[in-house]
Amino acid sequence: MDRCVLVYGAYGHTGRFVVAELLRQGLTPILSGRDPAGLGAMADQFPGLQVRPAAVADSHALRDAVRGMAVVVNCAGPFQETAVPVAAAAVAAGAHYVDVTAEQAAVQDVYRSQASLGWPGDVAVVPAMAFYGGLADLLATAAVAGWEAVDEITVAYGIDRWWPTEGTRNTGRRNTAARLVVDGGRLVRAPSPAPQRVWEFSGPLGRQTVTGNPFAEIITMARHLAASKISAYLTTVALDDIRDPATPAPQPVDEAGRSAQQFVVDVILRRGGEERRISAAGRDIYAATAPLAAGAARWLIDGHAKVHGAAAPRGLRRRSVPERAQPAAPDDPPGLLIASPHDSPI
Repeated sequence: MDRCVLVYGAYGHTGRFVVAELLRQGLTPILSGRDPAGLGAMADQFPGLQVRPAAVADSHALRDAVRGMAVVVNCAGPFQETAVPVAAAAVAAGAHYVDVTAEQAAVQDVYRSQASLGWPGDVAVVPAMAFYGGLADLLATAAVAGWEAVDEITVAYGIDRWWPTEGTRNTGRRNTAARLVVDGGRLVRAPSPAPQRVWEFSGPLGRQTVTGNPFAEIITMARHLAASKISAYLTTVALDDIRDPATPAPQPVDEAGRSAQQFVVDVILRRGGEERRISAAGRDIYAATAPLAAGAARWLIDGHAKVHGAAAPRGLRRRSVPERAQPAAPDDPPGLLIASPHDSPI
């Protein structure tokens, strides 16, 4: 069972992408979650995969589900309800834990639990290894090389449309925690009303109005990057989509099940009169999460990522970003185009 990865919430929209990506990377996903019927349908789609149902409130079932696993990948939100119980079960069983939350409060809960629940430090616990959170964290980590401190980090999520899943909507309804940014080197409440600005994205997105909308990347970056300010923005058209109850769920347009959604993620770091910019582009934010989470599981199993205890996604960064913009290499998330960091005067 040394290459087995339990996927909790395997039948969800993102979970399905994660299961397929684990198989692509040569690992053995074990299907788990709260809905036996959903797991049964998933097992029909992926014959031969083992199924281990477990309700998040049933500690005994969770313990049995994670037994013998090398890694547990939690894809089941809202993560304020699932992250700590599933992580605790994984750690108790000696399995690494990775999740795909975008929820700031859930990341903070996991980090706090390392100390408050006395989790041992010999396994990795890495929340937010996902499009919102992990991707920007990894990009910033690559761009900051050689700088001990940064004046400001700005993340801009450019999304042409956001077709939300039911899980996204459910999390939005139940996640009432105040959003945070970094100002003066510490976590503070995000400004209200949310600031707006115009952002120049590369490619077809072009010039867009963006609105302040911090996700999990603020919490993970604050854990390891010495920055006076960290903020994040999202294209206003995407915010309008998710706030509109009539916006439909994502529909597949290719064999992989991806939607037609396009995205660009820009991360800009500033220090004095210097600026560094790094970007990633691709299709379908839910599908883009899968190689991040599955890649983290593989790196942990193969011993390429030496992470102990609760950590930010940057601890799972195996190697540097390519020196020039190019299609992602096998160890990078497939389907992403990553542009290397470059310096420029402000």
